Amino acid sequence: MSKILDKINAPSDVKELNRDELGELCSELRELLVSRVSENGGHLASNLGAVELTVALHRVFDSPKDKIIWDVGHQSYVHKLLTGRREQFSSLRQYQGLSGFPDRDESLHDAFTTGHGGTSISAALGMALTRDLALGKQHVVAVIGDGCLTCGMTYEALNHAGHLGTRLIVVLNDNGMSISATVGAIAKRLNVVRTTRGYIRAKKQTNRLLAFLPGGKRLQWALRRLREGLKAVVMPTMMWEQLGFTYLGPIDGHNTAELEAALTQARDYYKPVIVHVLTTKGKGYKLAEDNPTYFHGLSPKSENSGTVPTYSQIFARTVGGLLRDNPKVVVISAAMVEGNSLSSLVKEFPQRIYDVGISEQHAVTLAAGLATEGFIPVVAIYSTFLQRAFDQVLHDVCLPDLPVVFALDRSGIVGEDGKTHQGIFDLSYLNLMPNMIICAPKDENELQDLLYTALTAGHPMAIRYPRGRGTGVPLATELQQLPIGNAEIMKKGEDIVIIGIGSTVMPSLEAAEHLALGGIDAMVVNGRFAKPLDTGLILDVANHTKKVVIVEENVLSGGFGAAVLELLEKAEASDIKVKRLGIPDEFVTHGKQDFLRSHYHLDALGIAKECSDFLARVQTKTGGESHTTIL
Repeated sequence: MSKILDKINAPSDVKELNRDELGELCSELRELLVSRVSENGGHLASNLGAVELTVALHRVFDSPKDKIIWDVGHQSYVHKLLTGRREQFSSLRQYQGLSGFPDRDESLHDAFTTGHGGTSISAALGMALTRDLALGKQHVVAVIGDGCLTCGMTYEALNHAGHLGTRLIVVLNDNGMSISATVGAIAKRLNVVRTTRGYIRAKKQTNRLLAFLPGGKRLQWALRRLREGLKAVVMPTMMWEQLGFTYLGPIDGHNTAELEAALTQARDYYKPVIVHVLTTKGKGYKLAEDNPTYFHGLSPKSENSGTVPTYSQIFARTVGGLLRDNPKVVVISAAMVEGNSLSSLVKEFPQRIYDVGISEQHAVTLAAGLATEGFIPVVAIYSTFLQRAFDQVLHDVCLPDLPVVFALDRSGIVGEDGKTHQGIFDLSYLNLMPNMIICAPKDENELQDLLYTALTAGHPMAIRYPRGRGTGVPLATELQQLPIGNAEIMKKGEDIVIIGIGSTVMPSLEAAEHLALGGIDAMVVNGRFAKPLDTGLILDVANHTKKVVIVEENVLSGGFGAAVLELLEKAEASDIKVKRLGIPDEFVTHGKQDFLRSHYHLDALGIAKECSDFLARVQTKTGGESHTTIL
């Protein structure tokens, strides 16, 4: 029984608690976090580390009048619990339940919909400027983790905010981690603060002592000048001050009294303020404190762990072999070494695997630079995050036609992380880029071969593969070069042809089995390449059956099916009827992968039903005769 938490229905209730009750509330919040996230999956360690900070924010500020913007937003679970969503918390990350990220459609307390890193200060500055233009008095707070200090966008926003000098509060939640340890020069500078907490105490004690000495004021001035010079060398505070921010900190992020005092001081200041808060990722749950990387994101308890390796693991295993065989191969990760299963390889190849932090744009152009000098860079990145480097892919890689390999993990429907993380746009935004080769494996064995093939493609090549475990096919020990642009017929048939790509190929094969029970003989094709298309094979099978169903785990607009339609139009194949299955013009919400695939008719039963209905409509419309139809 949560004695305190059960009484919290709004932030105003948190303001009424005394210090002892606050301690009990924080304990109850942690207990609920561990229980619910262990069941539903989600981000545990980061939320455990932000409990006191979130409580303090809601005691000092008045949400939703005051705006609190969470960078990335995966650490917003406590915020949800304190803002009227406690009774719905059991639905976290479930279909039609609470999102795992802030969502403006979910609550007025979610000032900005987030999911990607480095956006909070830009959004907060926009809200602060709106306040200024309206002559308002409300406060705007951006809460950003030190991991997002690797984002270039963060510094663009800091630069602008400092230049304008408007009232804005940036809370730097510094736990030394993003998913794994934060990388980069800024992280090293922040680590100095984390390991020299006595600096602030020593400064105060020195000033008090000098005040009682003859000429103490002049000594204070002289020492202050000396201290500023030293501080610029060993402390990161001067960086913020030179950007136009007042620096407060470092603050113990697990002491609500200290947090409230610092946030109140920042609230009442007249210019931009950085409040530097030191927290422990996984705080209060020893397993998470000892292994914050593992407990960063947990899978749902109901998800079958199984023994079949994930696509990410197959990718890493294959890349490991390629690194050993070819000294020109290098790998670039944008803060996703753990997610891409590369951790063990980093230890083996510390000089050839680069973790650039949450810096997707830099990652891509870094790869381009490596490619100009004869290296073969493999950019391991989630599909949703490559969107952030659109211009770099187009301008820095495709325009000069550099042989960069893009390994797009979590392509298609990713599940519970929801609309900010679904990888459903890559086929569309990459397909419009000249020189880009795009492919997707039907299984983990084909993933190995496509990675091997990409090394000698001589052009930019993107390989998209899904989140989760593979099909369980036996893995070949010898890798094969696959002809670029070649599809394959998986099953012959006379009545209809189903052309799948990537994760939709095996469900299409299963759909053909269901159709056979109803007397429908379906051909199944593994499209494999979205660009270039296998024009000869696709035209042959389309002309053979005259009825084509194209299945992709991507938005329909500009995707694989759109490319096939364009091919048929160019070929003037006017008597072929086409049905496309994919994601309509909408963002895909959170929910289990299997459920969402079923919802969009991208599982075996859904594909079979769509094919059966398609054939029935064609027969009804044509009376058995052929003419052009796109359904």
